[in-house]
Amino acid sequence: MDEETKIPQATAKRLPLYYRFINNLYLQGKMRVSSKELSDAVKVDSATIRRDFSYFGALGKKGYGYNVEHLVQFFRKTLDQDETTEVALIGVGNLGTAFLNYNFMKNNNTKIVVAFDADKKRVGQTIGGVPIEHIDDLEERMGNVSVAILTVPSQAAQGITDRLIGEGVSGILNFTPARITVPANVRVHHIDLSVELQSLAYFLKHYPL
Repeated sequence: MDEETKIPQATAKRLPLYYRFINNLYLQGKMRVSSKELSDAVKVDSATIRRDFSYFGALGKKGYGYNVEHLVQFFRKTLDQDETTEVALIGVGNLGTAFLNYNFMKNNNTKIVVAFDADKKRVGQTIGGVPIEHIDDLEERMGNVSVAILTVPSQAAQGITDRLIGEGVSGILNFTPARITVPANVRVHHIDLSVELQSLAYFLKHYPL
């Protein structure tokens, strides 16, 4: 829908957060939720929540709050919750193994379906129901996967990225410290855990709650 393409990126990033909380309420049988309850749960101020929701039309009523079932259906549709995005994991070290064991069990619309590693001892194993292939066979075994999680050593990141793009991957979640270069039509989200921890420590020290 056109409205989806016009909403701010900051709003789009908050939608899965809202969905997770609202879906839990729905599973508990709760009928309605106020913007204040939402705000307390997801740590986003209620004015921002109301503004985010306003991009999609009038989803709530003043004095009543939001209809939980209506919101769940809305977010499932908006987030393509009925479609599954298949994901490839590149690098089955400690972090990669944790991803495979978790494999987004609480999230219906993303699933790791294949993993790759350079260590021949890992190849042929299955972790969390996901087969581990050798990285040399990436082009052969990728299938139609369009999203990849990168948990490889930094020096290997760009070379692997180039191969992934050659296989039609359009989205990469990069857990390496390397800043990979991609064409304009490929989206990369960088997640450097050490930087995030340093940032958290800084905020705890200088901006106490």
